[in-house]
Amino acid sequence: MSKNKQYTNYPLLNKIFSIFVLDKKLSPLERLGNRLGYMGSAFIMMSPYLLPYDNIGAYTYLLGAVFSLPQVWIAKQWNLVMINANLLLGYGLYLFN
Repeated sequence: MSKNKQYTNYPLLNKIFSIFVLDKKLSPLERLGNRLGYMGSAFIMMSPYLLPYDNIGAYTYLLGAVFSLPQVWIAKQWNLVMINANLLLGYGLYLFN
C-alpha cells in the first residue's frame, strides 16, 4: 500500500473506489492553469462588490476572466471558455463606453 492513498476498513469498497480514481500527476502547464484559475475566480468573486467604487470592479472582472481562461482552456471546458469570452467582451465594452 502506498502511504498517499487512504483506505477504508472495507476491502470491497477500496476496490470499487479505486476504479473511479485516476492517479495522475499534473503537468507544469496544468498546475499553472489551476493556480491562475483560482486567482481568476477570486477576482470574479470580489468584483460585484467593487463595481460602485469608480468601476474598479469592471477591471477586476476583466482580470478574473483573463486569469481563469487558461484553466478552462486546458481542461477543454468549452462552455466556461465561452462564458469567460462573454465576460471579456461585455466588460470590455462597458469600460470602453
